[in-house]
Amino acid sequence: MSGRLLGVGVGPGDPELVTVKAARAITAADVIAYPGKEHGHSIAREIAAAYLREGQIEVPLRYPVTTGPTDHPGGYEGALADFYDGCAETLAVHLDAGRDVAVLCEGDPFLYGSYMYLHDRLAARYRTEVIPGVTSFSAAAAAAGTPLVRRDDVLTILPGTLDRDLLAARLAATDAAVVMKSGRTFAGIRGAMEQAGRLARGIYVERASSAQQRVRPLAEVDGPVPYMSLVLMPALGGPGRAAAPAGPGRAGRVSVVGLGPAGPEWLTPEASGALAAAEVLIGYGPYLDRVPTRPGQVRHASDNRVEAERARHALTLAAEGAEVAVVSSGDPGIFAMATAVLEEASAQPEVEVRVIPGLSAMQAAAARVGAPLGHDFAVISLSDQLKPAAVVSERVSAAVRADFVLALYNPASRTRRDGLAEAIAAIARVRAPETPVLVARAVGAADESVGLTTLGALDQSVIDMRTLLIVGSSQSRVEHGRMFTPRRYPAGTSAGAGTGAGAGTGAAAGTGAEARHTGG
Repeated sequence: MSGRLLGVGVGPGDPELVTVKAARAITAADVIAYPGKEHGHSIAREIAAAYLREGQIEVPLRYPVTTGPTDHPGGYEGALADFYDGCAETLAVHLDAGRDVAVLCEGDPFLYGSYMYLHDRLAARYRTEVIPGVTSFSAAAAAAGTPLVRRDDVLTILPGTLDRDLLAARLAATDAAVVMKSGRTFAGIRGAMEQAGRLARGIYVERASSAQQRVRPLAEVDGPVPYMSLVLMPALGGPGRAAAPAGPGRAGRVSVVGLGPAGPEWLTPEASGALAAAEVLIGYGPYLDRVPTRPGQVRHASDNRVEAERARHALTLAAEGAEVAVVSSGDPGIFAMATAVLEEASAQPEVEVRVIPGLSAMQAAAARVGAPLGHDFAVISLSDQLKPAAVVSERVSAAVRADFVLALYNPASRTRRDGLAEAIAAIARVRAPETPVLVARAVGAADESVGLTTLGALDQSVIDMRTLLIVGSSQSRVEHGRMFTPRRYPAGTSAGAGTGAGAGTGAAAGTGAEARHTGG
């Protein structure tokens, strides 16, 4: 009968953190295998030394390459693949002879552990058991004396080998993080933390739980550092981890953040990161409700008609040193809060303002039915709150004469219906009754309603401020329930020729436009 293969996690470094089960398995095994550098000792064996017994067969697994170059024709990956293939066959000889083989692994065998590559090669052929170990980041958090996550915080574990820009994006998008595989990658890790605006939250931990343990604020560490080191980014909140208070001399900032039409699936990593880093959130109440609450964050909700006041409030807090996020549905630059903040910021040029884009309602609505915005299109708000009704009418007429697809925001409210009727009448004077129209209400919300109709059959009574209309051009058409506008425009076609297109109906799900009167 063949022996058993055991993947044994020996923990981060302190022999006392080896679990009882792991210690028992190490002592009982016939063969002890462990990874190590080609010309160095094995840290995993060093941790487990107290649990070894006389008479055990030891099999060092010496890496052919770690940080240096290789002349293997397959490069680094090829050299390691051959190495693990060879190791697997070496262990298979012992397993076939009926011996139990324990492969020691620092930390946990299935968390960036070398054992997993042997497991991939041998688990289908032999009985296996994996014994988990205390992870290095668990020991690092204990050494740093800080919780990593609380309540609904999300912890992300990242390899430092990622591209710096990608690493920065992942760091910005999560509540808390652990960045492993340091050493040669440390400069990139530190740079990514700084790029993501997380450097002040970073904690560097070297050789956690060992006699050589070292814990420092990341900002104070330049490198070089050993491979057995990592970076913690604890979540904000809790004693000693709350966001730094505003105050003189501390640079603040306003981030105008696009939440997308609705739902966390439409929130970008950049936007998520800005919301997590903010000390103060400001916005229209229903939009703020879409952002999960975080310990230590202050929220200021207001009505949708006070965009200028919201903007001034945000700029004042930022001037006092706070990190402020102004939330806006959809994209903040489309009939929403970005312009309101920038208009007010002209009087406070010392305050940094950044705009973080979001998925717009027209993009989300268009995707529900196909690609109606596949060619040139115009985006017009029918609201006359901040521009004269005559200007709205002129722009609709000009856009329809130019044969643009029209994306119409803020089409009608309970008391403002005439503008919609006039706009549809202006379009109908040029476009054929068969022109396809997308009626998208509350895209992404529980009461979403998305359907296709035609210009001639459009029911204006169902249209409100949560509705977005996309009116096709003379070339737009519906086929098999999908609306699209061809990418090519035929030569010789008159922009004002109401040639129309096929009609159809459809239904899908979706959320409303990101704006009410002026947006935000």
